[in-house]
Amino acid sequence: MGPDWDELLAAACRGEGLAAAYQPIVDTSRGTVVGYEALARFPGYSEKNPEVWFSAARSHGKSAELESAALRTALAARSTLPPNCFLTLNVSPELLSTEEIRSVWRNEGNLGGIVVELTEQTPIDSYVGLEPDLNQLRAAGALIAVDDAGAGYAGLRHLLALRPSLIKIDRELIQDVDRDEAKRALIEMLGTFAGRVDAWILAEGVERVEELDALVSLGVPLVQGYYLARPAPSWAGIDLDLAHRLASKPPVTHKAVIRDVLESATTATTAALAAEAFATSPALQSVVLIGDHLRPVCVLDPVAAGLGMVSPGMRVNLDTPLSEALARSMTRATSSRFEPLLVTDNAGRYAGVARMERMITALAAPGA
Repeated sequence: MGPDWDELLAAACRGEGLAAAYQPIVDTSRGTVVGYEALARFPGYSEKNPEVWFSAARSHGKSAELESAALRTALAARSTLPPNCFLTLNVSPELLSTEEIRSVWRNEGNLGGIVVELTEQTPIDSYVGLEPDLNQLRAAGALIAVDDAGAGYAGLRHLLALRPSLIKIDRELIQDVDRDEAKRALIEMLGTFAGRVDAWILAEGVERVEELDALVSLGVPLVQGYYLARPAPSWAGIDLDLAHRLASKPPVTHKAVIRDVLESATTATTAALAAEAFATSPALQSVVLIGDHLRPVCVLDPVAAGLGMVSPGMRVNLDTPLSEALARSMTRATSSRFEPLLVTDNAGRYAGVARMERMITALAAPGA
């Protein structure tokens, strides 16, 4: 027998069994938490998945009631929000004009520091119909954000019609951005658009350090995701080492030397350990073999790791000009000509890798 959704929704819409979790949003230039996204949770019920709850609410005609209850629950902690932090709240655009949602905003009064994030669960028929409520929200001090930017034509229409103050980049674009030049190009385009319309971009769903490093190198100002911090009770911070890592990165500049396109990579001390890394992570494309005194030896692919084949790779210094590094790369054998370069510091210790795609893209950029 399935759940009695009428009874469950009635209780949840009264705020019973509801809670809020808050996921930190991080400034990449300072390594500090500057905001939180409020996320609905249902700890008082056997069904914990929020998507199941909101889907059930839509099918039972209780969407406005449940969303308003979730908003009130999230806003209950607003008075303790840390200074200089904003709070983002998810709202379905088609519910903005309902009395249940409007009453939430009226009860709050001044909405300074609140970001209303429009999440499109159903297609929007008319953006014009949203304008009165959006204008009232802005007049009360709230900012408007759009979710899943870059996710198809509908996401682009969102940007043009709503002119948001915050643009959240779709997780599909963030996933493996460190390995995909097309994704990097699209994120750069969204960043340019955001700058032209006086908006910020926020990359959500960051789950790996390599993704974070790629986004920082692209100048993305705000990030959010499991790698930085999971949703938690109010108001969690981020790991101090991670905060220091971000704060100590040099500002994004015109890319002219190897350190400007440096990327991290998985490392191993033996070919056998590299083979284990490939077996554990099927998406992994390469592993750097590290020798004595932290000297990089070579870049291994799954086949070379499995066979234990070690052929010394080409090393370059962090401050090697990109043009010189590329010219040296072209002297390698055809079979290894386009492998990543091994990057070392002045003491010869491993610092990261430089991929050919990143070097070529950097040199081809306007003004290079």
